[in-house]
Amino acid sequence: MRASGHKQLSVKQELRANLISALREGRDPWPGIVGFEDTVIPQLERALIAGHDVVLLGERGQGKTRLLRTLNLLLDEYTPVIAGSELGEHPYEPITPASIRKAAELGDDLPIEWRHRSERYSEKLATPDTSVADLVGDVDPVKVAEGRSLGDPETIHFGLVPRSHRGIVAINELPDLAERIQVSLLNVMEERDIQVRGYTLRLPLDVLLVASANPEDYTNRGRIITPLKDRFGAEIRTHYPRALGDEIAVINQEAHLEATVPEYLLEILARFTRLLRESTAVDQRSGVSARFAVAAAETVAASAVHRSVVLSEADPVARPVDLTTVIEVLRGKIEFESGEEGREVEVLEHLLRRATADTARERLGGIDLAPLVSAVELGDPVTTGERITAKALLAELPDLPVLNDVAARLNAVSDGERAAAAELALEGLYLARRISKIAGDDGELVYG
Repeated sequence: MRASGHKQLSVKQELRANLISALREGRDPWPGIVGFEDTVIPQLERALIAGHDVVLLGERGQGKTRLLRTLNLLLDEYTPVIAGSELGEHPYEPITPASIRKAAELGDDLPIEWRHRSERYSEKLATPDTSVADLVGDVDPVKVAEGRSLGDPETIHFGLVPRSHRGIVAINELPDLAERIQVSLLNVMEERDIQVRGYTLRLPLDVLLVASANPEDYTNRGRIITPLKDRFGAEIRTHYPRALGDEIAVINQEAHLEATVPEYLLEILARFTRLLRESTAVDQRSGVSARFAVAAAETVAASAVHRSVVLSEADPVARPVDLTTVIEVLRGKIEFESGEEGREVEVLEHLLRRATADTARERLGGIDLAPLVSAVELGDPVTTGERITAKALLAELPDLPVLNDVAARLNAVSDGERAAAAELALEGLYLARRISKIAGDDGELVYG
């Protein structure tokens, strides 16, 4: 290995070098990260170049963990470690007594292994029952029973942080750690050594410590101790997608859809999610997770599959009528202000109608729907619902060229897509108060 000219770099130097190389070559170091390109990512890149430990602050569902998990892609794909070493030490720099002895005895014949970068990223969800032993280590009673003294470093069973030597340690929801556990991290972050039951081990640990936290908790009024805050070199605020297109991109990337869901339905769900984040009725300290929009899209797709199975439709396609299932299934994911008790469904229905109206206006603007209004009002009411097939809905529609224009605008080709497009036009007209809608007890909707 020496003959090949291999150079040892610390984990922070390695991250810095690979990040700078990616930026110079125009490669995206952050695959799968949407909406942070001009805000969070530049701050994180500067922090890594500076060699800082980083904490990401943001409400739930903002992609903090996803972002942290991409950090290991900036490590070298493989790195040498001393074969059999407990902490994965570099052959040039053993730090445990056992590895130091082995290196002294074998010299350049020291056996090595190659560790993949995926093995150099460790993650821990902070919980109140997390112990010092979990993160730092503890005395191993078995080793003591074998005859070693308590002060012997080889009696230590190492925790997550030392075992992540030459790697990245991520702690999610950092303030949820008990204060005494937070204290145990102070030495790790500054002096880079560890202390176990009064015994200080001078291990020159080489780790990048990253964490995530909710801003509410990450204050001296919250559950974080001030000295630990001081140890982090960079605090970076994350946010929900700021552009509608980014919100839709997240849904497309993360949702596993079992049916065809037209793009405009995803837009409605994205707008709905954004309206919830702006609503004074919703507790914005808890936030509205990006997972809400993803789960909503999956629920709408599932509703379409359910209908296709029950009614023997060949190709399940989601329609606007499926949007109501989102409120029924997912309202528990939203935390409302205390004064809104009992009005939760009303608030959700109102905001969903707004999102639908905005999307219909945006998507169908410029199409003259007056012929459809006249036909529906003058004796051709249209019945739809969860138990109405696409073909049955199309048979109910008047034969009008404007419906072909709507289908063309929304790229609707199949029967299911054309039925969904017609439904959006009808719902848009109803929300614009140009036609009426009557809801039956059996879930049927009659536009007229």
